[in-house]
Amino acid sequence: MGERPEVTDPAALAFDFDSEGRLAPPGAPVAWRWRNYALADARARRSIEADTHLPDGVRAGLLASSDGQFLDYEDGWLHGAITDTRHRHYTEASEIGYFRFAFDATGLVSARRHPLQSVDDLRRQIEQQKKAFRSPAELTEAIVLQSLNLLAGDVTSIGAELDSIEDGVVGDSWHRERERLSAARRRLVFVHRHVAGVSSLLRHTQPILAGQLPESLSDMVARLSQRATTLLQDSEQMQSKARLLQDELMAKLSAESNRLLYVLSVLTAVLMPMSIISGLFGMNVGGVPLAESRTGFGLVSLVSLGVAAGVFFAVSRIGRRR
Repeated sequence: MGERPEVTDPAALAFDFDSEGRLAPPGAPVAWRWRNYALADARARRSIEADTHLPDGVRAGLLASSDGQFLDYEDGWLHGAITDTRHRHYTEASEIGYFRFAFDATGLVSARRHPLQSVDDLRRQIEQQKKAFRSPAELTEAIVLQSLNLLAGDVTSIGAELDSIEDGVVGDSWHRERERLSAARRRLVFVHRHVAGVSSLLRHTQPILAGQLPESLSDMVARLSQRATTLLQDSEQMQSKARLLQDELMAKLSAESNRLLYVLSVLTAVLMPMSIISGLFGMNVGGVPLAESRTGFGLVSLVSLGVAAGVFFAVSRIGRRR
């Protein structure tokens, strides 16, 4: 650590670790260091640009203006950008941010444009001495795993929500489940898109970097890839279940619509003869039958009701045959 300069930059959140992976007290020997930059601060960008310890490609990756995931190995530095969930304290809906990192054997440099949930979770654990990280690789793996574990928690929560919706769909309260299912599917789309991106990145870069990485780093990438792939399969299963529930809801809606249309058709068929008869006898012209009869209204009413009953009986038989 002697050749690495001390960090006094106010734009960086810096942690010094001892050989046991705990925070090193002031003046104690430092085994490795974590510097976390907020790229929204111009001073952070200037500090990274001025850090000659970082290779040019690593520096460019940390400061890239465009968002996108990548993983690369250069001059002993494993660096890249992996999606993470933005800190839930600063955004109402779940949104994706990017955890940019670069580490070698003696230090981890990370950067982000927005506060990230996983990074902040690990920061609190370090400050509270709940976990020890003996190397930058351990901390980087822990941050990515924390991000995947948060998504796994979301998948579990969505699964429980879908189970509750399923109970309503197979029961009599399915009318209230449409909004809940739509909300669950929106959450699931976010989780699946996030996990699919991480899984695809690790799955495609693992064989490419296999011949370049030290065995420990290659094993780390393999573990993360396996975790992301498993979570991707879980999210796909939840998506399939959500689509099946959506199809069942649509089938119930279609059946109810058909039933209402059938009732409306029966009423229309029953009332049509009565409407025709009342229209004929209601014409203001001469020669209307029974116009002068005291029993004309009753006779016409009985005829109308008889015709309506006959039509209703016929339509009912047709409906039962179908």
